[in-house]
Amino acid sequence: MKKIKVLVLSLFVFLFTSVFALATENVKTVSADAALGNLVDGNARFVGEKYLHDHISADYRKELAKGQHPFAVIVTCSDSRVSPELIFDQGLGDLFVIRTAGEVVDELEIGSIEYAVEHLGAKLVVVLGHESCGAVSAAVNGGEMPKNIASIVSQIKPAVIKAKGQKGNIIDNAIVNNVNLVVDKINNNSDVLKEAKDVKVVGAVYSLSNSKVEFLKK
Repeated sequence: MKKIKVLVLSLFVFLFTSVFALATENVKTVSADAALGNLVDGNARFVGEKYLHDHISADYRKELAKGQHPFAVIVTCSDSRVSPELIFDQGLGDLFVIRTAGEVVDELEIGSIEYAVEHLGAKLVVVLGHESCGAVSAAVNGGEMPKNIASIVSQIKPAVIKAKGQKGNIIDNAIVNNVNLVVDKINNNSDVLKEAKDVKVVGAVYSLSNSKVEFLKK
């Protein structure tokens, strides 16, 4: 009787580990560098109008109903002209997108990033600013504004202050500075990302004029 119980238990463990292994086998983690390459290639297709329109079919949508495994997190502005899935030529389930005016982040946004990294397996986080950002322009111009909008602008102000001491267009410089400040804020305020292996947080700026995304080097 004891041998039968041991046999049944062994069979249960075998079946459980086999199913688990099969499930995890189907989830291929994309490295940060590979994810970055996917985004660079996708933006090149977008610029050249050679879209793949990948991952939008009915069959693929059925697969997505079973779970999501985005290969990158995109933290970007709410501007209607900046749609990550389009400018990177990606489909449903490819990107975990977080959008706020001026791509500012607080606990809610950083928590969302942590969820995508810890539970969905994303290895790359991109903070994406863009040309002619209204939130950054508001921070540069100053003046009276509603309190909730003012709270957004207050987070961008340090980028504007730094831009005032830089050569070139103050708004363009403030846009880049703001992206870098958000990258730093994410890195400095997330224990999950600090402990995660092989996760990268990078900055980028999207040009409305030529549709190109420039990844920043700090």
